[in-house]
Amino acid sequence: MSTTNVDVSQNGNIRTIDNLCTVAEIEECDFSRLLDRPRPLNMERKRSFDERSLNELSIGLSPPPPSRTAEYSCRINDHFEYTPSPSRRSGLNTPRSHIGFETHPMVADAWEALRQSLVHFRGQPVGTIAALDNSDENLNYDQVFVRDFFPSALAFLMNGEPEIVRNFILKTLRLQSWEKKIDRFHLGEGVMPASFKVLHDPVRNTETLIADFGESAIGRVAPVDSGFWWIILLRAYTKSTGDTSLAELPECQKGMRLILSLCLSEGFDTFPTLLCADGCCMIDRRMGVYGYPIEIQALFFMALRCALLLLKQDVEGKEFVERIVKRLHALSFHMRSYFWLDLKQLNDIYRYKTEEYSHTAVNKFNVIPDSLPEWVFDFMPIRGGYFIGNVSPARMDFRWFCLGNCIAILSSLATPEQSTAIMDLIESRWEELVGEMPLKVCYPALESHEWRIVTGSDPKNTRWSYHNGGSWPVLLWLLTAACIKTGRPQIARRAIELAETRLLKDSWPEYYDGTLGRYIGKQARKFQTWSIAGYLVAKMMLEDPSHLGMISLEEDKQLKPMLRRSNSWTF
Repeated sequence: MSTTNVDVSQNGNIRTIDNLCTVAEIEECDFSRLLDRPRPLNMERKRSFDERSLNELSIGLSPPPPSRTAEYSCRINDHFEYTPSPSRRSGLNTPRSHIGFETHPMVADAWEALRQSLVHFRGQPVGTIAALDNSDENLNYDQVFVRDFFPSALAFLMNGEPEIVRNFILKTLRLQSWEKKIDRFHLGEGVMPASFKVLHDPVRNTETLIADFGESAIGRVAPVDSGFWWIILLRAYTKSTGDTSLAELPECQKGMRLILSLCLSEGFDTFPTLLCADGCCMIDRRMGVYGYPIEIQALFFMALRCALLLLKQDVEGKEFVERIVKRLHALSFHMRSYFWLDLKQLNDIYRYKTEEYSHTAVNKFNVIPDSLPEWVFDFMPIRGGYFIGNVSPARMDFRWFCLGNCIAILSSLATPEQSTAIMDLIESRWEELVGEMPLKVCYPALESHEWRIVTGSDPKNTRWSYHNGGSWPVLLWLLTAACIKTGRPQIARRAIELAETRLLKDSWPEYYDGTLGRYIGKQARKFQTWSIAGYLVAKMMLEDPSHLGMISLEEDKQLKPMLRRSNSWTF
């Protein structure tokens, strides 16, 4: 049986370090743009500690003409001059409008609901619970989830309230050090918890923490994404506040190294992508995402880039930096080459020969053209593209997954050309991907025999419901961030206006069902915290696009591959 993890002590005083060590130049590639020492921080107008070229975007961008790469680059460069951060407003309940925007009446209600979800441990806020709707005590919606808290953390950072985020980072870091055991098997030391819960003992007047590393989860799967979200949040906190002391703490440095050790270890892999089990991320039930899911690969890429900026250049840090650099080059080439799908690539796969041998093979994964689903030919627009869900030997999952593609844009895993194509696809397939409530977690839904085989006849993941083609309002913040980065805020504005017609009236559901997202999900919890936080973050980013810098990384030219498939490739 699994052991229960209980924390009965608090962190001691944290000592700070004065200077942020930067990463050394590595001979193999030039990362100087990422690793340059930052200019002195101005706490009133906080600059990015890592990207002096991530700059203020103007919400006044006019809707672009037919988007092409040159125009994309021009728009971004024009507005990325500097990145002012929001001023501190810790005492306010709602954020003020920055550039003449009229605050929507929903915003005040959203902030009130978000604050009601706060969880305290020994007098300090340490996170937000998953949902205020506790209609089923057997479920874990009363816990603080690492992935669920991320949009809440962004909302508090954007509103000038970083303390709760700092507390969360330190508390989950402490949980990482606990023994993690399922039956007789010990998990890796670097695994971050999926969630934790505060237990109150009124008799003894004590508070303790109980963490779940997957031993209580449905399917007993460890959360691969938790460690990545933690690193990305640490970078967002550092950039937002200008406070480098948290990331410099020996505990945080060690925590990052432990997470990276799990991901960068050598084994039998022939690909730079991470091999994962079903249910290891936001889609935490059996949905056929085992293998190399796009969500994990995009988060992995972004976490590596964030860690590259946060790791100190001591003996241990330098070793990891070198490993990260090599992995980033291999991972970016692999993803941009083999996961990318547009009309031309779809046609190429359709014409693939099979059973090719040797290094000259074009069909390197031996994908059978007859396995291409019929829907993908109609779904693919003439102009547009996306990263498909999974690529492994003899298998390509052509489903669209929103989170992975948006993170690919924000992390610059997607090139500017690919980012533009993803936004073109969303516009071209608005009814399918957005419908009446943003945003489809994946498309299309698994149905009939395929649903029975892939999900095991999962009654929660029926067609167009939950993770099987359901519409998740939390994804609004990711779409908005991607829209702002690609210079197309009008797409985000349209999606937010759609959400505002329903979310408050429907009591902030977890997800919606149906091909258009018309119906509140059959098992959706009300007052779902990340639905609330996702809306707030989307609104604040649209009103003040400088917030984008917390969660966006500019493209590194050294990572751009030559997209040649093999020596035998011909047109």
